[in-house]
Amino acid sequence: MTQTTLRIASYNMRKAMGTDRKRDPDRIMRVIQTLNADIVVLQEADMRLGPRPSALPVDQVTAQTGLIAVPVPSEVSIGWHGNAVLLSPDAKLVDVKHLNLPGIEPRGAMVVDFDLYDIPMRIIATHLGLMRRSRRAQLSALIAHLDEQSQRPTLIAGDMNEWSLNVGLGRLAHHFEIYAPGKSYHARLPLAALDRIAVDAALNVTDGGVCETDDARRASDHLPIWLDFTQSAGQ
Repeated sequence: MTQTTLRIASYNMRKAMGTDRKRDPDRIMRVIQTLNADIVVLQEADMRLGPRPSALPVDQVTAQTGLIAVPVPSEVSIGWHGNAVLLSPDAKLVDVKHLNLPGIEPRGAMVVDFDLYDIPMRIIATHLGLMRRSRRAQLSALIAHLDEQSQRPTLIAGDMNEWSLNVGLGRLAHHFEIYAPGKSYHARLPLAALDRIAVDAALNVTDGGVCETDDARRASDHLPIWLDFTQSAGQ
């Protein structure tokens, strides 16, 4: 029996502010569409001030990307602490939790349970802090939350803000395989793999990469990353 291959992408869209200093939501949505992903995790999807309105036009996201934004406790944004999750229309949403995370800066995560093509999934979307001490506390909080939940094949995706490939995410590495499919920052001259996706043993990664289209190089200071995966044998 052929296993279904799914694609997840993670993208720090920097509030739609491009490397050309132009704020262009349509360009961001073109990049998202180009990814051809079933699941897209976004960071910096809303503005920082006031009611934190969405950096993308809420009423146009589905029409322009083909994906549906998971609900958040906001009437003006698709983001929670800047995190947003877009899902294939074929996904059946089961549960959504919005977590505040510890640290010097306000940070959060979205925990989204859904079924897609009869595959049960959990996606955690996050954007970790700039200081390693804060990142470690945030990862500990996420892992503690997962330990309290029913088990589903799980991915954690986002801008991990960790420059090292060897240290800094150890708390996560004890529970997940962490993939850095390529250098995603800075978009004009990629030097660091700040954006990563952690995958548990219930899933098998088959491919991955960084989107380096002309639009992607201009749309944000980060390039999107992606992974293709299937359920592991026996799951």
